[in-house]
Amino acid sequence: MTKNQLIEALSKRQPDLSMQDVRLAVDIILESISSGLEEDKRVEIRGFGSLSLRYRPPRKGRNPKTGEPVSVEGKYFPYFKPGRELRVRINSSVDGD
Repeated sequence: MTKNQLIEALSKRQPDLSMQDVRLAVDIILESISSGLEEDKRVEIRGFGSLSLRYRPPRKGRNPKTGEPVSVEGKYFPYFKPGRELRVRINSSVDGD
């Protein structure tokens, strides 16, 4: 699902809200999540999951074209851990097919 599809789906479920209001709400939520991660905070949405940062240490890699070794810098990346309710819901819907 894309961001626009999410906005359209929310708009249909909440017909009393304008498309611009829904778009603004989605933008604010996503910006809040991004800001929290930028500040190295864990973002938890009960029943859905949590987002946090994980660190990949520096390592030696290879250039796929030439095969030459290159050093890859250490970096942080966002990590999503689904909540129990989401895991149960997904597994029951997949098993039910």
